[in-house]
Amino acid sequence: MNTTLTQFSPGAFLTPAVDWLNTHWHPFFALVSDVIQVVLDSVTALLLILPPWALILVATGLALWTLGRRPATVTILALGFCWGVGLWQEAMQTITLVSVAVALSVAIAFPLGVLASRHPRLAAVLRPILDIMQTVPPWVYLIPAVILFSLGSVPAIIATIVYGIPPMLRLTTLAFNQIPKDLLELGQALGAPPRTVLFKIEVPAAMPTLLVGLNQCILLSLAMVVLAGLVGSGGLGAEVTRGLTRMEMGLGLRAGLAIVAVALLLDRLSKAALGGNAGARDRA
Repeated sequence: MNTTLTQFSPGAFLTPAVDWLNTHWHPFFALVSDVIQVVLDSVTALLLILPPWALILVATGLALWTLGRRPATVTILALGFCWGVGLWQEAMQTITLVSVAVALSVAIAFPLGVLASRHPRLAAVLRPILDIMQTVPPWVYLIPAVILFSLGSVPAIIATIVYGIPPMLRLTTLAFNQIPKDLLELGQALGAPPRTVLFKIEVPAAMPTLLVGLNQCILLSLAMVVLAGLVGSGGLGAEVTRGLTRMEMGLGLRAGLAIVAVALLLDRLSKAALGGNAGARDRA
């Protein structure tokens, strides 16, 4: 029996499309790659201008002044650990990659989530797409990114952005669907315009669930950055990959704990910055 007639290969359809894009849109992808690389290099260079101890003091002081004691404590412990284990430059590269990727993921997912909460048909269309995106192994995202943007940090951040969109989009939709109707009716009764209702009533009411989405986006982005070390993204992911290929348990453990420190740093700072009430209690 000839089984080739019953086999289905998505690559038979996707490969020609990717090859066509790579052939006819190469200048565009090269421009996008150059712009992203300049942004990443600029942010990383900005973080590395000061010596490690000076940046730790500045970051801790800013966190203490603006966010409170607990975020400041997390800042000095997390950055101090990355410096102490000798992975300072790699940690700054990872912070840059994750911060830029999360910012772009949120910029894409948040408005789509708001629209999906307003329009059930859009939510119904997005739901199976998000199911597929969250089920596909993260390695798969790296394949077209590497084909279109070659090796390095650019395909890593592109794949990380795509991988971080689904949880933020889902939880944004859920957050706005759970807002009590009486709050919306109150804003409308007061004659507030839709923009004011959105940012003054809906966003504060949805903030707890939005923070959960941001947390998931950060954690998944960090996981993707680690995998992206295989395609030359640099940072702590490259150190984990180096420890794996060389069977160096010490290097892999140091890099893994540094990733945990970066995750705690970004999560606590983002929660303190967006959850204004908690930050005010810490400063009190």
